[in-house]
Amino acid sequence: MQRLLLTVDKLSTFMGHVFSWLIVALTALITWEVYSRYVMNRPHAWALDAQIMLYGTLFMMAGAYTLAKNGHVRGDVLYGFFRPRTQATVDLVLYVLFFIPGIFALTYAGWDFARASAAIREQTFSAEALPIYPFKFIIPLAGGLLLLQGIVEIVRCVRCLKEGAWPSREEDVEEVDVEKLKQMVHVKDEDILAADRQIVGHPEQTR
Repeated sequence: MQRLLLTVDKLSTFMGHVFSWLIVALTALITWEVYSRYVMNRPHAWALDAQIMLYGTLFMMAGAYTLAKNGHVRGDVLYGFFRPRTQATVDLVLYVLFFIPGIFALTYAGWDFARASAAIREQTFSAEALPIYPFKFIIPLAGGLLLLQGIVEIVRCVRCLKEGAWPSREEDVEEVDVEKLKQMVHVKDEDILAADRQIVGHPEQTR
């Protein structure tokens, strides 16, 4: 079971990594359009639509990745003090009551929305129209991945309730925590204070 959970984590991570390259494409497009508009005096009517579609794709496809890394925003002021079983109980209730129905509705409605858009070959309403129907298929794709990752998180909640500890996750690059960093390099608070005194000098010396 743990191998299956990590496999879904890896899928979400892989998709997140692939679509993260849209940041590079989006940055390049915006830079080029600014140069073209203000230096060459040649703006493009389709540029803004393309930027919106790229950003929308990036935003939606990051959902499953963020959930796999336990990175979505929550009320950590209280949640962080709960025991693992209490955390799992809260998460399980919220997943069943809100997450699963909401994401299922998003995926189901998004598929109908995308098919209707493809049927009429929908385009943007600019002077230089872009096809918009391929972008709308991102909605059910992102919803499906998020739904799959949500089911994995529900299984994790159930296992935590049974075992009293959270199952492991697929690890990835994350923001450095100061306390973890101090543990990694074996530095204590006393060592930091001593280094500070050597840099700024003793209070008697600074007077």
